[in-house]
Amino acid sequence: MNRIAFTLNGQPREVVDASPNLTLLQWLRGPAGLPGTKEGCAEGDCGACTVILVEPEALGGPAYRAVNACLVLLPMVHGRAVYTVEGLADGGRPHPAQAALIEQLGSQCGYCTPGVVMSMFEACYRTDLDEDWKLDDQMCGNLCRCTGYRPIRDAARQVAGTRPADAFSAALAEARPEPRALSYEGAGGRFFMPEDWAGLWAARAAAPDAVLVNGGTDVCLRITKGFEVLPALISLEALAPLRALEAHPDGSLFIGAGVHLSDLEAFARDHSPAVERMLRFFGARQIKNRGTVGGNLCNASPIGDLAPIFLALGAVAHARGPGGARTIPLDAFFTGYRQTALAPDEILEAVSLPAPPAGDVRVVAYKVSKRQELDISAVSAGLWVRLEDGVVAEARFAFGGMAATPARAARAEALALGKPWTEATARAAAAGLDLDFAPLDDHRGSAWYRGTVAKNLLVGFFLETEGGRGAPRLPYRPTGTVQVVAS
Repeated sequence: MNRIAFTLNGQPREVVDASPNLTLLQWLRGPAGLPGTKEGCAEGDCGACTVILVEPEALGGPAYRAVNACLVLLPMVHGRAVYTVEGLADGGRPHPAQAALIEQLGSQCGYCTPGVVMSMFEACYRTDLDEDWKLDDQMCGNLCRCTGYRPIRDAARQVAGTRPADAFSAALAEARPEPRALSYEGAGGRFFMPEDWAGLWAARAAAPDAVLVNGGTDVCLRITKGFEVLPALISLEALAPLRALEAHPDGSLFIGAGVHLSDLEAFARDHSPAVERMLRFFGARQIKNRGTVGGNLCNASPIGDLAPIFLALGAVAHARGPGGARTIPLDAFFTGYRQTALAPDEILEAVSLPAPPAGDVRVVAYKVSKRQELDISAVSAGLWVRLEDGVVAEARFAFGGMAATPARAARAEALALGKPWTEATARAAAAGLDLDFAPLDDHRGSAWYRGTVAKNLLVGFFLETEGGRGAPRLPYRPTGTVQVVAS
């Protein structure tokens, strides 16, 4: 099929001859003639370009998902439904999200307003926004530089979870997965979106140098910020096996590489609180709605946020290629800076987390960055211990931002093993981090800063999990900028 077919604001559209490197944002503001969607940063940070994609196979059923149009390539919407701010009004009557923003005086210059409205639109049809921090998480990907966030938050709170009985609710109830297989060529570029393994191997044989892409939150930056032209891309988004998300009776988890981070966050809320905690401040809602587990791990970034907590939990990577499948302990998955143990013809199919052992097990995830939202880690950590009669029987201390890859701290772990789990043991293990890592200086933190933070996190892990003996901790999603902590 050499055409991109989708629906836009309820109307069928077909596109031919467009470059596969064209973003949805560029197409909307250009050929589609819909300039309501704005360009602010072209890197997924400001939210001005937020639009809605219908996700028929989201966890819990079909869902509206706010996404950054600057990080969605046009062929990625093949077989999907897209809504922009121009498509929300019903017969001239504003959608409740639009009306609420007007009532609360949530717009001044107006540049951010269309994106804000689209994030509020998603909030209207969510059923899990039962705490203030979740509403903050919903809206944190939309930046405003003039109105101030109070009226915007008030407007979002007014409509969140209301699920109005309108045409959008009816359309969502009827949403069904559409065939998405695509082999497209336009403007000298190629884009493949296979729906099964045979189609994937055929696409890779036809375009051996093609760039693999799923959510696109990283690959698209090569186009929008690096100004690369990628001659061929293969999207993994339509491969159903990559969307597997399973909790087994023994407590083990199987997480497909194509699972969106927002779905994993909701799933982990019931099955792995430490993973859920990390995902709370992983990034903006729009990023989590597109970013995937496999993308975050296969980037092999030293500051990828999922890797430390997965390492601490003893994760295993599941690789698949034309010759079959194999498993790789996540400890051995990262082989160098942005390099993995995957063979050239393999992809990451899934990650499995083993069943938690019986007994006294403690695990926490941490992320330290200059901002709470929308920021890249300086240091991240996943810390795990199993105690027997108060003595450390097993320890896994994993860190990001401390080396060329996310890595476990073998010497620090050894210093804790066989010792009573006390503050003195935690401090001795923390001192051992100097033997495990030699972090670099960069604009996110000096080597001294990273090393000091990592040590403090390890001691803080003990204090936080030892019956609340540590100082009271601020919540990870505070409801205001000032928190008062009782002495």
